[in-house]
Amino acid sequence: MNDPVISFPDSVGRPGDSCVMVIFGATGDLTHRKLLPALYNLAKARLLSSNFALIGAAVDELGSDAFRERMIAAIKSYAQDEMAQDVVDWFGQRIHYVSGDFRDAGFYKKLSELCDQVKADHNIDNNHFYYLATAPSFFGEIVRQLGQSGLAEEDSSSWRRVIIEKPFGHDLESARLLNTEIKKVLRERQIYRIDHYLGKETVQNILVFRFANSIFEPIWNRRYIDHVQITAAETVGVETRGGYYDHAGALRDMVPNHLFQLLSLITMEPPVSFEADTVRDEQTKVIRAVQVPTPEDVLSKMARGQYGDGVIDGETVPDYRKEANVDVDSKTETFIAMKLMIDNWRWADVPFYLRTGKRLAARKTEIVIQFRRAPLVLFRNTAIDQLRTNRLVLHLQPNEGISLQFGAKVPGPVMKLGTVNMDFNYQDNFGSTPDTGYERLFLDCMSGDQTLFQRADMVESGWNLIQPILDVWKALPPRTFPNYPSGSWGPVEADELLERDGHQWENDF
Repeated sequence: MNDPVISFPDSVGRPGDSCVMVIFGATGDLTHRKLLPALYNLAKARLLSSNFALIGAAVDELGSDAFRERMIAAIKSYAQDEMAQDVVDWFGQRIHYVSGDFRDAGFYKKLSELCDQVKADHNIDNNHFYYLATAPSFFGEIVRQLGQSGLAEEDSSSWRRVIIEKPFGHDLESARLLNTEIKKVLRERQIYRIDHYLGKETVQNILVFRFANSIFEPIWNRRYIDHVQITAAETVGVETRGGYYDHAGALRDMVPNHLFQLLSLITMEPPVSFEADTVRDEQTKVIRAVQVPTPEDVLSKMARGQYGDGVIDGETVPDYRKEANVDVDSKTETFIAMKLMIDNWRWADVPFYLRTGKRLAARKTEIVIQFRRAPLVLFRNTAIDQLRTNRLVLHLQPNEGISLQFGAKVPGPVMKLGTVNMDFNYQDNFGSTPDTGYERLFLDCMSGDQTLFQRADMVESGWNLIQPILDVWKALPPRTFPNYPSGSWGPVEADELLERDGHQWENDF
């Protein structure tokens, strides 16, 4: 095979290892919208090895040519940058396809033969990484079949790695069972439990922001911080995911992975190094320090909701129960808010408020650090005795950046205070880089860096906090759903959760 040639000397970093990537479930929406554009972005940035190939695997009866055309079309549709035709041509020649039943041992024999052929054709080292973009029910089965077929076997000069999409289990027991099942085949160093939120620049910058800036770390504790808010809000509904979402809900879909990952990075102790297991040791430690909710906590410190009809961006949208593949009497929550406490020296008595939901008033993911109020004796007889407290906001999406809010005197003869915002925006300062959230995670997997991937003990620690909520909600189904209109900030119970503590959600930053 004569491959198009592109030059790879001017990469902006170390390219990933030479390898074959296999995507199980390759004809799905995730592959088209996110995975292929991310691989293209890496290739364009010269961060894919020049000895790389992709094999798509799915049940659809397709040939490699037809699959290749679909993938190139996906790149052209969803990539966020101007097309580089030489990269598209190079990439297109390295796309292959195999169809079959993931439960059939014969399929893995075909896959193994295709891997050997592709490695020979493209002069690729004997390294494989497998991406499980399938329904969660296939995770354990695919790993078991990879083991039985020999496709998971490593030696001293080669590696095998498996990326597993969320959700990793649907409760504590299933997460433990899945960990047990895949560890019969794979070592922990081969398992990459992916969370694309961790590929975002601001999330990665949390550790740099905290531990590389001496002005922030000394005040990153209970003496100076009053409370923390973590919000992951979406304006979209369930779209085409009704069948999955109606069984998962907002709690399972977002909290044990996305929100707990953010919580751990904000609250973890300084690691002794940035080696993967050292960082993940500290993340797991702080998640274990979170108070496990009692049944009383679930009733008083948690709020759930389901969206009704309403208006988003000037358009009328239907309620959740009218979405495709959703039960007409569904009790599934599309919104969850909670108050958590951490039992350690750094964070004792500091409340952490987490919320996530669909069909909310704005699309944004952010972390708000609310500092304690300064002593106001000095300003008692002035017009600024209601001085607003300092606030630090980490914006994760859609516009990644950091904002710091503080008070300053307004010029003039009267003592009058104004609020000042110091804003840092990634695009303004460093320029725009095409990004799906998966580029860094793919590169880390191809390089063997697990820092941004969840370890088994962290997954189980997260589910240990979620399980009491699931148990109470199962015993006490909601009676008021739908209880918030689309286009709002969720049910009134979420506002009351903070108001009882004298706080309110930060919606306008």
